[in-house]
Amino acid sequence: MRRNIITVLLLAAVFALASCNKESITPIEDTQTLQCVKPAYLKAGDKVALISPSYYTPIENVKKAADVLRGWGLDPIIGPNVDKLYAGKYAGTVAERISDLRWALNDTSIKAIICNRGGYGTIQLIDEMSLDEWGAHPKWLVGFSDISTLHGLLNRAGVMSIHGTMSSFLAAGGTDETSTLMRDLLMGGVPRYELPAHPQNITGKATGVLVGGNICTFVPNLGTQADATASGNLILFIEEVGESMHNIDRQFNILAMNGVLNRCKGVVLGEFTSCGSEFSYESVEAMLHEYLKKYDIPVLCGFPAGHDDVNLPLVMGAPVTIDVRNDGATLQFNIEGQQQTVYTSTVTAPVSLPVDTRMRMAGKRD
Repeated sequence: MRRNIITVLLLAAVFALASCNKESITPIEDTQTLQCVKPAYLKAGDKVALISPSYYTPIENVKKAADVLRGWGLDPIIGPNVDKLYAGKYAGTVAERISDLRWALNDTSIKAIICNRGGYGTIQLIDEMSLDEWGAHPKWLVGFSDISTLHGLLNRAGVMSIHGTMSSFLAAGGTDETSTLMRDLLMGGVPRYELPAHPQNITGKATGVLVGGNICTFVPNLGTQADATASGNLILFIEEVGESMHNIDRQFNILAMNGVLNRCKGVVLGEFTSCGSEFSYESVEAMLHEYLKKYDIPVLCGFPAGHDDVNLPLVMGAPVTIDVRNDGATLQFNIEGQQQTVYTSTVTAPVSLPVDTRMRMAGKRD
């Protein structure tokens, strides 16, 4: 009898702990829409932190990026642990990387954070800080690739962020349109993108909250506090580099099986750079089109954001409207700022870099 009582008590304790862990993730109801605040736009003299949450970036590149920011009238501050190297790849230990993130987020004199590089490692940071800490002092965070995890955390914490170019690319000079449009956005110039027609587009108009990023980065975060796709009324953005078609197919099916696509009002497909062609589909977009056509939502293909020469900035966590027509498409951010129309077909790339160099700079597959 006593043994049975002890067993019951132990089981009750296990279930209580499991319940506590589940509650700590603070799940979002499917019908609930993310409500994110827009951080203040930057002005001359504002401090901007440069940090490395993922892979290591040579300090010379970070200093070159800092010079570019000074040329924009900003005051760059390099994170204390940026020059650390751990396990041959990481920009320091988890403790060192989270220390720089916590410093940049909590220092109220810092008005924006620019990540130096992607690569891998942000998944290790998900449970290191609560969402309350992520959202305590809203400020812009900029990055892409592995930084998709941080966008998810900030958006879940109720703060918009910028999917955009990083220090490794700014170090090349910062005069290309990818960089200057990101600069303008940080300072209040909100792009309204006009895109040419794409053969895999699905026409329609929809409004929702923009979430997502690098598919092989954000899909493993499903069910964690970094999962911004857990909400409703989504406009889902996806890009990828250096992946096989079958792995992209796998990640996409995971999204579908977890109900994410059912919560989407529309989808934006970005760049799929150097991705595999082991199937007979003419492109990754054509493969994903086969899945998406049954959802009766607009799909905007060919948005120039990701790991290619042009990587136009996107405001993650922002309400957006996409209008996909037979003659082209529009992506508009429904936020306060000085709206400026950008015709993506006329945006020029910087001096083209070999794809393996771009991948190294972003850190993906390095």
